[in-house]
Amino acid sequence: MAQAMVGTLYIVPTPIGNLADISERALQVLRQVNAIAAEDTRHSGQLLQHYGIRNELFALHEHNERQRSAQVIERLQQGQSVALISDAGTPLISDPGYVLVQHCRMAGVPVVALPGPCAITTALSGAGLPTDRFTFEGFLPAKGQQRRKTLNALLTEPRTMVFYESPHRITDALTDLHAIFGADRQLVLARELTKQFETYLSGTIAEVEAAVLADSNQQRGEMVLMLAGAPQSAHDDDTGPALATLQLLRRELPLKKAAALAAEIHGQRKNTLYQLALDAENE
Repeated sequence: MAQAMVGTLYIVPTPIGNLADISERALQVLRQVNAIAAEDTRHSGQLLQHYGIRNELFALHEHNERQRSAQVIERLQQGQSVALISDAGTPLISDPGYVLVQHCRMAGVPVVALPGPCAITTALSGAGLPTDRFTFEGFLPAKGQQRRKTLNALLTEPRTMVFYESPHRITDALTDLHAIFGADRQLVLARELTKQFETYLSGTIAEVEAAVLADSNQQRGEMVLMLAGAPQSAHDDDTGPALATLQLLRRELPLKKAAALAAEIHGQRKNTLYQLALDAENE
């Protein structure tokens, strides 16, 4: 008996809000494959039902991806085709799928990625910040200390920085952005993209923070934060000498006063030095 041809894994983007944003090619693939792997079958089931697609649907998420990958590859090697979708947008972008795609490549199984909706590119194209170079940082850490360490590491990043953020952490994230990058760095918050209440808040960090704190509606929905890169003069800043001075002053002074003096001596932001020293003490 002739061996069946190897099937194909399709990476299929789905709408991030507006159902009309799905492509004809994506719908064609979803109708033709043998099965669809979804991050959340209940959520994706609504999308498939909307378009009258009744193919087999099974769950593949961060908790079962390694186990399911072997099963998916076995089906693909038997000649079946499988589509991978996430809850919204392009799979693998802050969503599961990396392990499956990696294993498919290693096993010689064809992988075809379709272009389509993605919150990163949608938000950037409407933000009004430089887009010739940017860095995507995914979701900021949930815990404050780790979040501040992550942001401190980006203090002199010259490219536009893109973050995903959740509604229940947005105010804390903005507070930390203000403390570390200062009040005047340009920031854009894109919220509920392609949906009825799509909003772009742009201005300085302080202005965007004030707008979000003043209106609880701006604390709801899916969010993308886009922060302007550091100005050229900031690229040459080095907090190392300032931190060394702070540690010397710390022997005689409280941390807050030592950070203020070290910042004045070295021309650094006192809030940044204070937070770096505080995080170092808590490690």
